[in-house]
Amino acid sequence: MIGQTISHYKILSQLGKGGMGVVYEAEDTNLGRHVALKFLPPSMASDEASLQRFQREARAASALNHPNICTIHGIEQAGSEQFIAMELLDGESLADRIRRGPFDLESLLMFGLQIVDALESANSHGIVHRDLKPANIFITSRGQAKILDFGLAKIERREGAEPSAMVTAVRTDELTSAGTAVGTVSYMSPEQARGLVTDSRTDLFSFGTVLYQMATGVLPFQGDTSAVIFESILNRDPQPVTQLNPSLPQELQRILAQALEKDRELRFQTANDLKTALKRLKRDLDSGGRAAADSSGSRATAALREHSIAVLYFENLSGVKEDEYLRDGITEDITTELSKIKGLKTFSRAMVLAYRGKPVTAGQVGKELGVSYVLAGSLRRAGARLRINAQLLDAATNFPLWSERYDREMKDVFEVQDEIAQKIAAALRITLSPQEQQALSAKPTENLQAYDLYLRGRNYARRVGRQDLQVALQMYENAAALDPEFALAHAGVANVCAQYYYHFERQQQWIDRAIAATQKASASGHDAPEIQLAEAWVTFAEGHYEETIEKIKAALSRNPDLDGGYYLLGRTYFSAGRYQDVVDMMEEALAHSGENYNTTIPIHNSLGALGKKDALANYLHREIAIYEAHLKKVPEDARARVLLAGDYASLGRHDDAKREASMAMVLRPDDSMILYNTACVFCAMANTDDALIAIRKAWESGYRDSTWTRQDPDLAPLHGNPEFERLYPAAS
Repeated sequence: MIGQTISHYKILSQLGKGGMGVVYEAEDTNLGRHVALKFLPPSMASDEASLQRFQREARAASALNHPNICTIHGIEQAGSEQFIAMELLDGESLADRIRRGPFDLESLLMFGLQIVDALESANSHGIVHRDLKPANIFITSRGQAKILDFGLAKIERREGAEPSAMVTAVRTDELTSAGTAVGTVSYMSPEQARGLVTDSRTDLFSFGTVLYQMATGVLPFQGDTSAVIFESILNRDPQPVTQLNPSLPQELQRILAQALEKDRELRFQTANDLKTALKRLKRDLDSGGRAAADSSGSRATAALREHSIAVLYFENLSGVKEDEYLRDGITEDITTELSKIKGLKTFSRAMVLAYRGKPVTAGQVGKELGVSYVLAGSLRRAGARLRINAQLLDAATNFPLWSERYDREMKDVFEVQDEIAQKIAAALRITLSPQEQQALSAKPTENLQAYDLYLRGRNYARRVGRQDLQVALQMYENAAALDPEFALAHAGVANVCAQYYYHFERQQQWIDRAIAATQKASASGHDAPEIQLAEAWVTFAEGHYEETIEKIKAALSRNPDLDGGYYLLGRTYFSAGRYQDVVDMMEEALAHSGENYNTTIPIHNSLGALGKKDALANYLHREIAIYEAHLKKVPEDARARVLLAGDYASLGRHDDAKREASMAMVLRPDDSMILYNTACVFCAMANTDDALIAIRKAWESGYRDSTWTRQDPDLAPLHGNPEFERLYPAAS
């Protein structure tokens, strides 16, 4: 084609050739400028998919106006020839530049910031490149990086935005779909390798791969075949860049590690986040702050600060919802293990719960909680094997002080928890006493199946409903059968039996079973706070409130994070008419409530009983946020739904209240707990007739607690009604 004139372009020379086209230098005879023309090969011109990809490249890139994206002047056709007219660049591809060796740090950051800035612009327009690699990035002679080739771009319609002409012209969702891997193998993200639906975080993984290669001269994921490379991308972590190039700062390694996270929920979530991290590193280096990127300097500084740590909920990488109880249990157990170290202040589960499932940095957590260190990690279960990744981060600098991967059998989970606690103590230069070492090495049970059942049982017990308590009881009993010495399983049995007696069946057999279980729990010399909690539930169910308060306070003094501890204390205070005591401990109780949303209930009722209308109105919004967050994780929890319905009703959101109450009744139509709370919902909507029907059904289903019912301010509209007075008479 050299020498020919196509439309108003005179072809001067061939610049390059690839699978999707041939590129020529040409003169635009209309404007007198030199441009690059990319022609679709004749063999592909009749192929509909190739033609659509070619058009997609032009329309995607032409929608962007950014100095680090190659400018598209237009897409044209002359006869049978399809071609794109674009900016003519002088320089070399990034691929050619990398072949000469790694970049120096200054150039690495300069070009890296340019590339990620261009990605931010593309992503903000709903465009995901999906084939970012050195061959598609150009380095001009003037020191500018330019992203090329949007042929595999995915164009997304942003929520609430009108589609532009470019998006309307080509909807790539119709051209590619889940199950099809698109891109260049070595630079694919894990979700691309699996053929899953991609989003902007896909480009960030590919950019991390490019940046790694710029820093080291080698690819992070290598192999002789595509299959081997895929396996590496999906299952293996790359060698740290600081090992390949010791002159690089640790902070760059941290940035690359987050960019190359296999779970996109843990990756940088936006290009702006990644750009900010690179800018911060550049600023620190430019101001002579290389020592801030030196992990040894971080250790020395950390040793001088107070030792306090927040254990973030580990990420569940298996993607299986059933494994979330295991994730939560292991995270909480590690928190409990660390709390045994006297030289280490451990933040409660509730204080870190807000960060679960969110992309946060150690610095963010440190700033918001005032914590010195953050433990973050992930776990993946596959059959009998468990992989745990854990990393201790300095919250002031975001630098890792220690990290480890554990690839073990499930039966080794307790050794892993113990080792994590030991390694953290060593990293913080805390000397453990013999007593602390013994406490850390203690195991709740030697039987992993029993432990698994115990965690599942605890998950169901929190929901309190009749059916949920029955499931929890079965799991606790099976755990105790597998290991008769498993004290926590026996304590779980006692706890559930006492609650079942209190809420559903006032039959002495439940109290007898609870007492027998507490005796088994303590028979081997165990005195865990969970056993004290079970004993307290027995005394509460029997109506001995002062004794219950004494027991539960003793248990909480040993473990403030004791699951359900503050709930029972609040419930006992309320039943004893000590409403102000509930309000006084409100913040402390919520700070230690963790996953147990039941803690909110006695607080709500006490504020109402005291007539604190403004405080209750403010509290409702906190309570709603707790229930809504819980239901995102456990949508089948009928109790949480009906409690949420009550709050909606109190705020006048009657349609939302009816929806949630109806869903709760569908989930648990005969549960007295759900019926009781449905009566509260109807009262909040001034529908006393239906409220009376619901409270009667609750009584018929076994809910007979007159003390709580008469003191519950939500049911005050029913007072004086003859049937209500008959069912729940006032104390004589």
